[in-house]
Amino acid sequence: MSVLVEATDLRQIYRIGGGLLGRGRELRAVDGVSFGLDVGRTLAVVGESGCGKSTLARLVTMLERPVSGRLVIDGLDAGTARGADRRRLRRTVQMVFQDPYSSLNPRRRIEAILEEPLIVNTAMPAPERREWVAEMLRRVGLRPEHGRRYPHMFSGGQRQRIAIARALVLRPKLVVLDEPLSALDLSVQAQILNLLQDLQAAFGLAYLFISHDLSVVQHLADEVAVMYLGRIVEQGPKATVFGTPAHPYTRALLAATPIADPHRRRERVPIAGEIPSPLAPPSGCAFHPRCPFADPRCRSERPLLRQAGGRSVACHAVEEGRLPPGSRFAGARTG
Repeated sequence: MSVLVEATDLRQIYRIGGGLLGRGRELRAVDGVSFGLDVGRTLAVVGESGCGKSTLARLVTMLERPVSGRLVIDGLDAGTARGADRRRLRRTVQMVFQDPYSSLNPRRRIEAILEEPLIVNTAMPAPERREWVAEMLRRVGLRPEHGRRYPHMFSGGQRQRIAIARALVLRPKLVVLDEPLSALDLSVQAQILNLLQDLQAAFGLAYLFISHDLSVVQHLADEVAVMYLGRIVEQGPKATVFGTPAHPYTRALLAATPIADPHRRRERVPIAGEIPSPLAPPSGCAFHPRCPFADPRCRSERPLLRQAGGRSVACHAVEEGRLPPGSRFAGARTG
C-alpha cells in the first residue's frame, strides 16, 4: 500500500492573552505529532475534549498552518506547496464537520451547495456538473430532486449525508471526519457509519476519523492513535490497541466504554482528577498526575513513543516492563 499522508513532528501553538506589552501564555494544542496514513485506510484519533484532535484535523485539511513540522499529502509538501500544487491539495483533502446544519448555507439550495466546489475548482461544463451532483446525491442515499430543497427541510441524518456528498463531489483521496456522528441519534449513526464504509470501498478513500466514541472507532478504524494534551501516547493497529492496550490512559478510556455483554467484566483502571490545563501542562509525562503507575522518572522525564508489543507507546512503565500490555476486559464469563 502506498502512503497518502505523512506527518512529521507537527506542532500548533496558540498565544493566549498578553495584550500589546505582555507576552501571554502558550497553548500547545498539537505538540510533536507524527503519523502515516495509507491509501484506502482509516486512522482514528481519539482522546478527551481538549486533547488536540480537532486542531490536528484543521492542520491536515490545511485550514491552519503548523508552527513547525512537515506534512506531506499525496507526494506534495503542504507547507511549501503554491499555485497549482496548492489547488491540487485542496481537491485531494476534504472535510466533514460535526454539525451538518451549521456547515451548510441555509440560504442556498442543496444543488447549489454541491455544485459550488466544482465551479471553483474545475472547468467542468454546467450539464456535467448537474449530472455529477445528482449522482452524488444518489450515492449518499438521497434522490436527485432533493437538490432543489434547502437545508432546513432535511433531518439531521439527511443533512450529514449532504455534507458527505459535498466532501466527495471533488473526488478527494482523503476525507477528514471531525466527530461526524456525535450530533446524530444512535440509529442514524449506524446508517451514516455504514454509508461511510460503502463510500470508502467505492472510491478508495482514506479517512482521518476524529472521535471520542470508541465503539464507533472499533467498527470503522484500521489504526488508532490515542492523544493526550496534544501528544500521541499510543498508536497501533486497532486489534492491538483494543485487544491489549498498553498505556494507562488507553486502558482507562477503554474501561469507560459501555459494552452490551453483561457477562464481560471490565478491567478496573483507577484514574484520578481532571485533564490538566493545556496552558500549564505537567512536567515529564503529562499523564503522571492521574496515573497510578507514575514514579519519579515520570514526573521529570517526558517519555518518547517506542515500539512495544506491536504498537508505539509513550510510557516509562511500559518501557521498563513494570506495566506489560493488558487486555481490555479482565476475567472470564461469570454465567
